Amino acid sequence: MILLRHGQSEFNLLFTQTRRDPGIKDPKLTPLGHAQAEEAAEALAGRHEIRRIVASPYTRALQTAAPLARRLGLTVTVNPIVRERYAFTCDIGSPCTALRAEWPDLALHHIEEVWWPAEEEPADQVLARAARFRGEMAALDDWAHTVVVSHWGFILSMTGQSVANGQWLNCDPTEPALESVIWKHH
Repeated sequence: MILLRHGQSEFNLLFTQTRRDPGIKDPKLTPLGHAQAEEAAEALAGRHEIRRIVASPYTRALQTAAPLARRLGLTVTVNPIVRERYAFTCDIGSPCTALRAEWPDLALHHIEEVWWPAEEEPADQVLARAARFRGEMAALDDWAHTVVVSHWGFILSMTGQSVANGQWLNCDPTEPALESVIWKHH
């Protein structure tokens, strides 16, 4: 499967400049982030036989998934298990009712109103979430035809690799889950 990190968000832009949490809940993509999402959609749609798109419920992930879904005529499957590690204000999501209003074509009936944790998520819990998702994907016959639009911390927990906004990498869910990662941007 392909793990795609969302495009640059308003949070990413300000945090990169100041290294301080700018206090933006569920940030949207910046113009650069939208361009990164379009570039990823063009590249991925042209080179891979994609049959499924899974995205986290954060707005930045849904906005990144949208161009690829449009190009391929696919519906995005929203799955909170691929969300970011809850550690900053940007990891406070939008309630499900707000997501339904913004994304009326997405199936969100299985998402709880508040689907993100109430407090910082320990690293071992993110690794356990990644291992669970890895097992769910490995059980599918066509996992190789799936794009997962996710976040830095979740992708790190799946692969041990730090990826930039709009970057993607391949991941074989049949390989063993990681037992630990170094939580640092490279």
